[in-house]
Amino acid sequence: MVSFQDFSCPEYVKYIKMHELAIAENLVNIVKDVADGEKLSKVTKVTVCFGTMVQVVPDLFETAFRAAVDGTLACDALLDIETIPLRLRCNACNTVSEPDEYCFLCSKCGSADIEIETGRELFVKSIEGE
Repeated sequence: MVSFQDFSCPEYVKYIKMHELAIAENLVNIVKDVADGEKLSKVTKVTVCFGTMVQVVPDLFETAFRAAVDGTLACDALLDIETIPLRLRCNACNTVSEPDEYCFLCSKCGSADIEIETGRELFVKSIEGE
């Protein structure tokens, strides 16, 4: 497992950029496959959803996406990023909460017997084109 304490500041920034770039490159492959299947000549909009636990930085992802779509039929596509909040359900008292921080305890009873309902998602919501 990689610890961020193992990185100097420039290495950390490179690591984070690699995370966004890898996701963007995979997204472009999905966009190309869908465009081919739907016989699109141009992709005009791509909407992606990220759970907060995926830890995608929207500005970095936008930059990575622009680099990945350069020269493709999605080069001018609008990128819409939707963030899905972390939502926890307590198995002890059934309380649902959306913590501001990664605190995996029930906000009502303090139990650690929780389930993550949302916040780990990473998917393409829609691809629009002509």
